Amino acid sequence: MIGLAIAAVVVIYAIIIYNGLVRARQVKEESWSGIDVQLKRRADLIPNLIETVKGYASHEKETLEKVVELRNQAQAVPAGDVAGRAQAEGLLSQALGRIFALAEAYPDLKANENFAELQQSLETLEDEIQMSRRYYNGAARDLNVKVESFPSNLVASLFKFIKAPYFEIENPADRAVPTVKF
Repeated sequence: MIGLAIAAVVVIYAIIIYNGLVRARQVKEESWSGIDVQLKRRADLIPNLIETVKGYASHEKETLEKVVELRNQAQAVPAGDVAGRAQAEGLLSQALGRIFALAEAYPDLKANENFAELQQSLETLEDEIQMSRRYYNGAARDLNVKVESFPSNLVASLFKFIKAPYFEIENPADRAVPTVKF
């Protein structure tokens, strides 16, 4: 009878741990969705930004084409490839910084209302991406702690729960939001 009670407690505890792991995985996936939404919004904004800049800096064609190319590469990264997406988005952020640097050379562009609105929208999106990234990394941390901690690691390995990668930017220079001064 005591053995049966101990077995029941162990099974109930395993179920609680399993449910905690499922919950942590779902929070991680939901938080990645938040990053994905913000990155999509940024990608949708880029063509408008490029068109606005084109009118003022048509001879900067190479820079503009590079931004479009990097945007397309970032969107082509498979949905679950966190590291690949982080790398592609870091390169895109660098290229966007170069676009805003162009504005320094073109006073008319800096004064353009559409450009100013797009720049403000992009800065807001960068802040939202940063917040989403922090939320995702917190959710990934919580899942990883459960996957690696005893006794939940026993349940995690039994049901093939794996650690989540963090959304990190490899190049430290990419970590900074491009500074734009008008």
